[in-house]
Amino acid sequence: MATKSTTKKTTTKKTSSRAKTKKNLVIVESPSKAKTIGRYLGRNYKVVASVGHVRDLPKSRMGVDVENNYQPDYISIRGKGDVIKELRRDAKAAKAVYLASDPDREGEAIAWHISNILKLTDDQINRVTFHEITKDAVKNAFKEPRTINTDLVDAQQARRVLDRLVGYSISPILWKKVKKGLSAGRVQSVALNLIIQRENEIKNFVPEEYWTIDAEFQHGKDKFAASFYGENGKKAKLSNNDDVQKILSKIDKKKDFTITKVTRSERRRQPQPPYTTSTMQQDANRRLNFRTRKTMMAAQMLYEGIDIKQGAPVGLITYMRTDSTRIASVAKHEASQFIHENYGEEYAAIKPVKGKLPEGAQDAHEAIRPTSVQRTPAAMKPYLSNDQYKLYSLIWSRFVASQMTAEVIDTMNVNLQQNGVDFRANGSKVKFPGFTKVYKRGDDKDNILPELNEGDMATLVSDDPAQHFTQPPARYTEAALIKTLESNGVGRPSTYAPTLDTIQRRYYVKLVSRHFEPTELGEIVNQIIEKQFPDIVNAKFTAEIEGELDQVEVGKQNWVKVVDNFYKPFSKEVQTAEEQVAKIEMKDELAGENCEICGAPMVVKMGRYGKFHACSRFPNCRNTKAIVKDTGVTCPVCKEGTVVERKSKKNRTFYGCSRYPDCEFVSWDRPIGRDCPKDGHYLVEKKVKGGKQVICPNGDYKEDVQK
Repeated sequence: MATKSTTKKTTTKKTSSRAKTKKNLVIVESPSKAKTIGRYLGRNYKVVASVGHVRDLPKSRMGVDVENNYQPDYISIRGKGDVIKELRRDAKAAKAVYLASDPDREGEAIAWHISNILKLTDDQINRVTFHEITKDAVKNAFKEPRTINTDLVDAQQARRVLDRLVGYSISPILWKKVKKGLSAGRVQSVALNLIIQRENEIKNFVPEEYWTIDAEFQHGKDKFAASFYGENGKKAKLSNNDDVQKILSKIDKKKDFTITKVTRSERRRQPQPPYTTSTMQQDANRRLNFRTRKTMMAAQMLYEGIDIKQGAPVGLITYMRTDSTRIASVAKHEASQFIHENYGEEYAAIKPVKGKLPEGAQDAHEAIRPTSVQRTPAAMKPYLSNDQYKLYSLIWSRFVASQMTAEVIDTMNVNLQQNGVDFRANGSKVKFPGFTKVYKRGDDKDNILPELNEGDMATLVSDDPAQHFTQPPARYTEAALIKTLESNGVGRPSTYAPTLDTIQRRYYVKLVSRHFEPTELGEIVNQIIEKQFPDIVNAKFTAEIEGELDQVEVGKQNWVKVVDNFYKPFSKEVQTAEEQVAKIEMKDELAGENCEICGAPMVVKMGRYGKFHACSRFPNCRNTKAIVKDTGVTCPVCKEGTVVERKSKKNRTFYGCSRYPDCEFVSWDRPIGRDCPKDGHYLVEKKVKGGKQVICPNGDYKEDVQK
């Protein structure tokens, strides 16, 4: 009995002394990032996500004390209460807390806010940053934690306060004077102004007439093209048909042209540097037809981790918000080895191209590149969505190409002359593909001329005079607008996508055939801001503010002073605007039809996705109708209604029958009113690269692309 009792006591004592091991807590912003990092760090770490910011300025008021050094009044974001409770509970139970949000201003601010709600001290060495989410990068980062960089936090805070002061000062004026729901901001106002300036250039553009003369020549059995250059070796302009006829009258068609000069040379075209955020957004828009927001969403997923069936998800690209073209030496070495093994020594650059940083660039991170060049797009394709694969292929190709040798092109320029009239032919042939082996350009086609030498003769086979008119500047695409904002020093990598999104959501601009066009509302808002707040739409002034924020980031400027220098003159402009701006009546345009419910006139209203018809008795009658555009084509299904153009809930154009819901015909592509000669099915016009193509949705019938 005694033995049993002793044994029982010993067992009880051993069990009670067993201490529960505490884990290290790691806080990141994204759940997918948390999942990836958690698998790298192992069982001694618990990785959780804050799901972005946990504190911000209040939405219902300014939230900035302008009388007390512009101190922001941060509050917990609505809906984040449970997240904050869980973070506090996890932190209390943790051995240590690490803050591992993204390695930029915004990420540093998120870490600082979390530190505040958890009541951590400023001197704690608990900030961890990494620029790629791979096992080695994450583990190495945890070996070198640091304190929170208050200069980065101050820079983000200054930007947030400035944007709040601008937005919450100008927006109420727009609500009073124009309509509710409008907004203004530092970067978005510049972007809108640029679009409207371009629209005014187009409206005021006066086309000028000019002519060209293209000709076909023959030398032996070979034919080649040349164009009129000038007279007696000097370039000449053909302004009208009279100029053309004077030139043609000097040419004796019975005589051959003499080849007076042949210049052969070698041209080297260097690869472009790897992507920054801006250049990635531009290229994805041009090459993949990706909207800026779509590009950043796909890039975010590639950065945070993709499950490629290797035990744990892995980040496929480095951090995607950067203005640097710098590459880590280990990545250069890996790329060089890959190029040697897969393409040959002659393709590997000894000194890879270095990109020129845009003005104001901080060079804080690397360029956007694959975390391992060995993960080729082909190898990754089974694990990626279509959009992810397209973007990853672009990033991978651009990076590998940047570490390769130049493309070498043999060029040949030929001058032909007869009776003082000069024609010129330009030929080119790729001698060595270099980086284009991986990263194709749009103009990679050969234009080979026959073997020609000085003194040879060539026969004029035909000439083709053509009248042209100079064209106005093109409207901005997303890519072109981002490039212009960047070249003007306006905005930073993280601001482009939300800026373009905002000016479209407010219906200040609309995208028509991938080009921005200002709306009437956008022009009214711009007119008010341009007159009352000229500095806000001044790209140079906005760029100077960005430069001062960058100085705050490196500890060379005090953020309160930067804000104060801006706000004092700005606040006087706000007061003047409230007194001077007259109320603008946005009168409803009559739709030309009556409401089928109550009989009152229908009017044209402005909504999130553009104009629509609504009953003039709103809110007593809430009848609304989409504005449809009649194509004039008879419905191919019921043969009674016509095909009309409509908009989906996501603002995508589609086509349906005017007799809907009696006829439920619908198509994403526009029917053209003709039937397929093969099977009688209706034909549609489909957008393809380079223009439009007529196809049969029911078979393989196609007609040539219409340029």
